[in-house]
Amino acid sequence: MLKKIVLAVALIALPALGAMAQQKFAHINSMAIISEMAEFKKAQTDLETMQKNYQDELQRTQEEFNKKYQEFVAQADSLPRNIAERRQKELQDMAQRQEQFQQDAYNSLQQAQQEAMTPIQEKVLKAVQEVGEAEGYIYVFDLYTTSIPFVGSQSVDITDKIKAKVGIK
Repeated sequence: MLKKIVLAVALIALPALGAMAQQKFAHINSMAIISEMAEFKKAQTDLETMQKNYQDELQRTQEEFNKKYQEFVAQADSLPRNIAERRQKELQDMAQRQEQFQQDAYNSLQQAQQEAMTPIQEKVLKAVQEVGEAEGYIYVFDLYTTSIPFVGSQSVDITDKIKAKVGIK
């Protein structure tokens, strides 16, 4: 009787153990994938060009401000009070415009980066989902975005499969 109970428990537990053994986990490094994508490289180049244009404009306006400021300082004692006040107001306005331009440039760069990265990230995500479903993985962890202190040998690195899926050779 005891043998039959043990055998029955073993037969019930066996499929559950088998199901646990079949669970498949995978991991990727999304930055290793994204950094090799042609779309990413083009986006980086475009963003660097945009940033350089903003930096050039900021430098130009800073030089213009410095020149006017030096002229003002050199002439301040000899100018009538109303002219000195007007020039001082012009300098303050220039400084405020430059600060506003700097903030606008930063916001534009942030928005351009997000607009450029969204389709790239979506393409990688779609590839991960397709490979994950096709190969029967329960979870695919991204080691770049998720802090996982240990990855065991049971987890399969599918980074190269995702690279192939998004067209990286």
